[in-house]
Amino acid sequence: MITASIPSPPASWASFSIGIFAVHSSALCILAGIIVAVVVTSRRLTKRGGQPGVVVDFAICTVPLALIGARAVHVLTHLGDYFGPAHPLTDPATWITAIAIWDGGDAIFGAIVGGAVGVWIGSRWTGVRFLSFADALAPGMLMAQGISRIGDWFNTELYGLPTTLPWGLRVPSGNPSFPAGLAPGTLFQPTFLYELIWDAAGAIVILLAERRFPLRWGRALGGYLVWYGLGRSVFESIRVDPTPVYLGLRVGVWAAFLSVVVGLAVIVWSRRRHPGLETTVYRAGREWVPDAPVVSRYTAADFVDDTQADQAEVPVTSGAPTPR
Repeated sequence: MITASIPSPPASWASFSIGIFAVHSSALCILAGIIVAVVVTSRRLTKRGGQPGVVVDFAICTVPLALIGARAVHVLTHLGDYFGPAHPLTDPATWITAIAIWDGGDAIFGAIVGGAVGVWIGSRWTGVRFLSFADALAPGMLMAQGISRIGDWFNTELYGLPTTLPWGLRVPSGNPSFPAGLAPGTLFQPTFLYELIWDAAGAIVILLAERRFPLRWGRALGGYLVWYGLGRSVFESIRVDPTPVYLGLRVGVWAAFLSVVVGLAVIVWSRRRHPGLETTVYRAGREWVPDAPVVSRYTAADFVDDTQADQAEVPVTSGAPTPR
């Protein structure tokens, strides 16, 4: 008899309607995570000399590209679910289903790649260095990823292997993703909760580490990639959702290992390339100076009303018209 466990929410909690619009709870979790990341990053970047509000310029580029990347990688790693004999390419519904991220299905590592492209574009646009922004973003990114995982609970998806632990997740046997052959009432590893805790812990570790070490020039970014990759390699290993397997490991595990390798490489490169302190978050020639005077090509003389002077210079004649 089950005496303690984590219940799955009613299916009606996955979405609700506002007029003609369907609002998905998982989308609200993603939105909440984005807001937290923007607020945290904005405060951190402003303290380092960034212009207040410049994070919004980055968000305009980064958020759409992150969502596109997340969906694209998910579809590419689950092509059979979206394309094939049952989903002809000539059917518009096939393409609508493929891009319908609001129905669930996104790959976080695709979001990281797409978001990185967005940060690069924002860096060129605003003059803020890519690594400076990435370092400011690191803890907020972890917070956002943890919050977005609550959406998995609302959708009752992406849970882990069966378990007898008291905090196991109860999944209705009628759930489409319930593994065949298991008895009703089987508990599963709540991987959404594990990742939420891991991500929150990683954000705290980075914030505390920055009090003792100058995690600049990409070092906070490297720490984020290592921390998230290590945790994700474990969570991916115990999930039961179908995903491609290469050389005995799920594609998500390989992506997590790659994240760790890239993170370590960034840290090593940063220590060798930038041993000194970061003095500004801006590239040379693009610095933002608070309360700087506005430089105009106009002078005070350009705004003098000289209408009367012009009239005085016009000769007054009478009689015959002026020759032409």
